[in-house]
Amino acid sequence: MVNIVLSCITAFVITFVAIPSIIKISIIKNLFDEPNGRKAHKSNIPTLGGLAIFAGVVFAFTFWTAGMEYKPIQFIIASVLIMFFIGIKDDIVELTAVKKFYGQLLAAAIIVLFGKVRISTLCGLFGIYDIPYFPSVVLSVFTILVIINAYNLIDGIDGLAGGIGAIASFTFGLWFYNYNQIALCILSFALFSSLLAFLVYNFSPANIFMGDTGSLVVGLILSILAINFIQLSFISPPDAFPFRTGPAMAIAILIIPIADTLRIFIVRLMNKKSPFVADKNHIHHCLLNAGLTHREVSLTLYIINIIFIVVALALRDLGNLTVLVIISILVSIMLAMLSGMKYFFRERTYSSHIKMAK
Repeated sequence: MVNIVLSCITAFVITFVAIPSIIKISIIKNLFDEPNGRKAHKSNIPTLGGLAIFAGVVFAFTFWTAGMEYKPIQFIIASVLIMFFIGIKDDIVELTAVKKFYGQLLAAAIIVLFGKVRISTLCGLFGIYDIPYFPSVVLSVFTILVIINAYNLIDGIDGLAGGIGAIASFTFGLWFYNYNQIALCILSFALFSSLLAFLVYNFSPANIFMGDTGSLVVGLILSILAINFIQLSFISPPDAFPFRTGPAMAIAILIIPIADTLRIFIVRLMNKKSPFVADKNHIHHCLLNAGLTHREVSLTLYIINIIFIVVALALRDLGNLTVLVIISILVSIMLAMLSGMKYFFRERTYSSHIKMAK
């Protein structure tokens, strides 16, 4: 317990203290995220906040897990380092999507093949329990890539990615503590504390963005936590709080980035556009178009995320498939409402312009 608390303090202090210096250096070296047609901010904002998040999490995790018997630690650090260097290069000198994908694939392969962090069971979802080795590797690598990119995509407005990441990592941390997985608990709470410190500077109006340095690193760590969560929920649930709906619960915890990514890919394909071309059709853009501020959008999506977690938790005894179906229905309703808000706002704006013209 002491190591967990100290890891939280360490991660928070390092991140909190580092950010002002990073902002100062960014201003001196002119390292800004400049506004353009598809971005929500209106002024130049420093974009290397991920450097402070990386420093806080990695130092706290490696320092306070020293001597613990958790074999994947070195491979987690190795994969996080890969994401860090790809992210910081992309923030300074923009990388192509292909190069970033290769880096993500390498990091995922290290975690799955060497760290042996992989999904080997679906806990009875669709009647599937044990998964053979090769399909397990493919599914695990795919899961990591999806979560990394989904988290990267929601990093579009002040406070959103940091808050969603904090909610997810805090929830995972509670479960790992319940399962007596102290190393994973330290990783979860180190990430949570680092993101809290980052939000002091990033919550609207933002003084700094996490950039790809932050979103890639945080996305990778969340994917590692999610896979471990799924595995542990089936293999060794504690008697005090048995829990066997790991896959459905993991989706609920990461519902905002997953739902947004799924929605945006479908919308782009329906419009005959590449699903990988950036636009302003994300969930947070819909809410901004409806007249909400950055702060209101972030808080709204925080609340929605927490509601999904609570629903999945309350229904955990119904089984994976039932919980997943209920979550899918709720997500569909949520996305339909958000789309409705977007088109209502467009229609109202159009009508206002017509009246003004008259």
